Amino acid sequence: MVQLVGRDLWGARSAKGEVLLRERPKGVKIHYMGDRVEPGIARHHSRCLLLAKSIQRHHMETNMWGDLGYTALVCPHRQVLVGRGPGVLPAANGQGLNSGHYAIMAMVGEAGLVVPTDDMLHGLVDAVEWLRGVPAKRMPCGDEVLGHRDGWDTECPGEWLYDWIRRGCPRPGREVPSKPSQPMPPWPGRVFEYPPLTVGEDVRTWQRQMKQRGWPLAVDGAFGEESREVARAFQREKGLRYTGKVGRDDWEAAWLAPVT
Repeated sequence: MVQLVGRDLWGARSAKGEVLLRERPKGVKIHYMGDRVEPGIARHHSRCLLLAKSIQRHHMETNMWGDLGYTALVCPHRQVLVGRGPGVLPAANGQGLNSGHYAIMAMVGEAGLVVPTDDMLHGLVDAVEWLRGVPAKRMPCGDEVLGHRDGWDTECPGEWLYDWIRRGCPRPGREVPSKPSQPMPPWPGRVFEYPPLTVGEDVRTWQRQMKQRGWPLAVDGAFGEESREVARAFQREKGLRYTGKVGRDDWEAAWLAPVT
C-alpha cells in the first residue's frame, strides 16, 4: 500500500498555476538529484521534508517553474511525497517530453547518499503502481518505466537506479534471475569503433549479447553512435577503460562479467 504524504503535510508551497494533461501518459520516468544528498536523510525523515522544500524552492525561484517539477518524490523511508500529482503536466523530463511520462524523483544523488535503501525501492514501485491505478479522470499512466536519460542528454537517474530500471524495477528480494549467457565466441581480432562506422557479423554478435544483458540497442551489425554509447556505459559500470570502443577486454566482459 502506497504511503502518500500530501503537499500540506510536507509543507509544499502553493503552485503558480498548473497545466492539465490531455492524454494518458505512457508511463513514468525515474529521476535522481544531480547533486549531493546528505546521508542523514536516511536516519531522519524530517530532513526528507526539508529536502523536498529546497527542491521546490529551486524549481520555482531558479528554474522559474510554477511548481515542483516532479509528479512525486520518494524518500528512504518508503514515503511518497505528492508533487504535481496525477493528471498534471510535470516539468522535469525535458522540453517536449513531459506529456509522455510522469516524473518521479528518488532522493539519492551523485554523492553522499547514492544507493537507494530497500524502502526507497519499495516506495518507487509503490509510486508507479499508484500512478497506474488512479481513476480514469485523473489520467492513470501506462506500463513504461524509463530513466530520465531515455530521451534526454543526462546521466540521470545515475548508473545504480538505471540498472535497476533495466532489470524491471524489482522489489527488494524479488530479483528476476537473468537468462544464462551463451558461450563466448572467439574474439574477432579487431576493435569496434565509431567514427568511422564498424560493420560486420562480429558487431552483430556483440550487439545481440549486449541486448540480452539488458542494454537497449539495435542489433543491426553497425557499430555507430548508439553502440558506442552503450559500450561507454558498460565500461563505466564494469570498471573497464572508458574508450567507447570494443576491444578484447570489452568483448570478453560482455560474456564473462556478471550481470549487475
